[in-house]
Amino acid sequence: MPQIEVLPDGDALADRAADVFIELANKNLNESDPFTVAISGGSTPRKMYERLVIAELDWERIHFYWADERCVPPDHPESNYRLANDSFLERIEIPASNIHRVKGELPAKKAALDYEIQLREFFPDPIPGFDLILLGLGTDGHTASLFPGSPALEEEKKWVIDVKHDTPPPPLVDRVTLTFPVIKAAKRIIFLVTGKEKAGILARVLNDPYEMDQYPAQILGSADLNSHWLVDQSSAVGLSNKKS
Repeated sequence: MPQIEVLPDGDALADRAADVFIELANKNLNESDPFTVAISGGSTPRKMYERLVIAELDWERIHFYWADERCVPPDHPESNYRLANDSFLERIEIPASNIHRVKGELPAKKAALDYEIQLREFFPDPIPGFDLILLGLGTDGHTASLFPGSPALEEEKKWVIDVKHDTPPPPLVDRVTLTFPVIKAAKRIIFLVTGKEKAGILARVLNDPYEMDQYPAQILGSADLNSHWLVDQSSAVGLSNKKS
């Protein structure tokens, strides 16, 4: 089992997530430069972002990327970039050059190619080694924009791929996502999961036999990866071997 931490509710989870972010950022910045993180959308990260606004961090040495993005303009209500920018990034002192967004206003294939170019210009390694990737869990078992049955699950060479998304969960728009080889190469992966509607899928992802094509997030539930699952009490009711 990966590391699982059960918090009383969504607010406590957001507090803990912010604390972990700050701890990892400070540790990394004491040892090397810069601190690279790929973030996600959703209501749970929003609460964490709001707490980070008041954090005393060296933002000039922190670079933000996105684990995935919807193919909508950056000011669209469904944009993952807009969520992070409105609740967090525009409220801190960070250079614009440290924010590496997916250009969701482009067609999906062009947006994916542009984003991969951004990554390859920044990361010198054979594959990006993010210091931290923050992820969520969909009620269908997807994470980032890697959905059940998608050809994107089998991608091994590209760092970024475009995804056609025309079945629930909504919004039903094309996506751009980091691929599993990139996500698995991160030094730390943190899942944020809240709500009783996630209880069933969280239990299947972490407890059931491996069926990655059906539950893509299972590939990141291995004890071999440095994954840390922050979950609230309502989403954790079906887990065995819970830790808190």
